[in-house]
Amino acid sequence: MNVTRVLIVDDVEEVRRDLRTLLTLSADLEIVGEAANGSDAVRLTESLQPDVVLMDLEMPVMDGYEATRQIKAQYPLCRVLALTVHDYESARAEAYRSGVDAFLVKGAPVESIVLSITKNRSKSWT
Repeated sequence: MNVTRVLIVDDVEEVRRDLRTLLTLSADLEIVGEAANGSDAVRLTESLQPDVVLMDLEMPVMDGYEATRQIKAQYPLCRVLALTVHDYESARAEAYRSGVDAFLVKGAPVESIVLSITKNRSKSWT
């Protein structure tokens, strides 16, 4: 079985907890860590080497847009999926300019989030 390693990044602890709980129900996913801001996401991406970063866009310290730019510059094969409540065209456009691989809206069915995470699996760190 090919397991996808996931880093969850959101400034709200309850959101991270809920995502971790829902995503661990999928046997194909392993939650390797959590971060509360973009700066920690960049640092943890380097140390934990996730296949996918599930990234909130609006956070303190460093937002998800800048964190995505830094992650993709250092680890271009690591997939970054934006997961946000900001479902408007300018947020989507900025997210894609930052390098996200997919744009998901919070509240989407967990099945669609899992499908987006496991779609186009690649080994980022080999």
